[in-house]
Amino acid sequence: MKVSLPYGKSSITVRIPDYCDVSVIRKPPMPLVASPIDEVRKSLNQPVGCSPLSSVAKSSTTACILICDITRPVPNSTLLGPLVECLMDSGIEAANILILVATGLHRPNEGEELEYLIGDPKILNTIPIKNHHARNNYEHVDLGFTSTGTPVLIDRRFVEADLKIVTGLVEPHFMAGYSGGRKVLAPGIAHADTIRTLHSSRILEDPNCRSCNTTDNPLHREQLEIVDMVRKHSGSNIYALNTVIDEERKIAFVNFGEIVKSHQKAMDFADRYCTVSVDRKFETVVTSAAGYPLDQTYYQAVKGMVTPLEILQENGSLVFAAQCKEGLGSDEFRRSQRNLLEEGPEAFLRRVARKTTADVDEWETHMQVMAQRDFHISLYTDELNKEDRELTGLNLPHSMEEAIHAAVSRSESKNVAVIPEGPYVVPKIAQLVFVGDS
Repeated sequence: MKVSLPYGKSSITVRIPDYCDVSVIRKPPMPLVASPIDEVRKSLNQPVGCSPLSSVAKSSTTACILICDITRPVPNSTLLGPLVECLMDSGIEAANILILVATGLHRPNEGEELEYLIGDPKILNTIPIKNHHARNNYEHVDLGFTSTGTPVLIDRRFVEADLKIVTGLVEPHFMAGYSGGRKVLAPGIAHADTIRTLHSSRILEDPNCRSCNTTDNPLHREQLEIVDMVRKHSGSNIYALNTVIDEERKIAFVNFGEIVKSHQKAMDFADRYCTVSVDRKFETVVTSAAGYPLDQTYYQAVKGMVTPLEILQENGSLVFAAQCKEGLGSDEFRRSQRNLLEEGPEAFLRRVARKTTADVDEWETHMQVMAQRDFHISLYTDELNKEDRELTGLNLPHSMEEAIHAAVSRSESKNVAVIPEGPYVVPKIAQLVFVGDS
């Protein structure tokens, strides 16, 4: 059997041995929006939990719009035009509208990359666009601490704007449950100290900190509290323009409104398609890191390693593909991977458990170790150099076919699950209900 997996900006074809019993797991078809730009305009006029944007904007002189950075395939070319148009029609001058790229601790998006991210020449030539810099202390407002002690410092350009709008893609996230909404605010435009605390072992080791789950999720809870702190400090509401896309990255859902209520509705919609029930676990799972832009660094590709683990048998094998054209990731992540190899998994986990804040990008190594505790992991990539290949700490086969054959041989089971879309599809073991005698 042949299957196609996203890989970079294209795909690779993988042949699964004919003797295998293959189950392909993907989202059910989504009902697509007929006219995305019209749907965005409609959402601005029919919001969730607030007045229409045109009414809200009339009392504002300045506005700050948050957008996700290049690591997320957000359809900004569709979202930003109607949004900015509405703000300007409501009396806010173009010079007083700021688009702020929520980079978190990632690198800034500039030049051709920024042009690709915005996707609209008119916006690029009309509206000021800046990157968030998490390490610049003076660019943040200190809002104090959350109830659990997380220091909250948020980009002052957003906090001090009259009108605050978050935009983003709502999709599974392996820590926060779902991306978008409150996550674009924190860690998106948070200070490094806030981000490092939100990614500490205390939070990551909580079993509720996982894909498609916000119930008792400590990261989600912290993010909601930070939203409330920003709101109280500034004395103004925060709004969100949310979207959900299908497997071909076409828009299936758009809404606008008060950040928490509108984001919850977007998560509810996404959950109906992104979580897929299966009736058993598998000894071998084949997947991807979802292609561009998520698989451009190994740091981001780790998400493809973690998401499918619920349906993988203990000591089973995960084989995933990620191009990693930009290499391993940041220097800090490279250092963290080197620490893992030098210390070993158990010593690494003991060390990070003693800290209240994680080192920068150490959390991705932490998630890798959690995946490797009970499973055999193989990564196919043809872009990493020799040093970076070694720093992954994974089995790196010459081909997907080689890794799949080894995995099936090791388990002596012919059952193989294939999840083409990687971290954007979250398989769940169906809960069986037994009816007893009355």
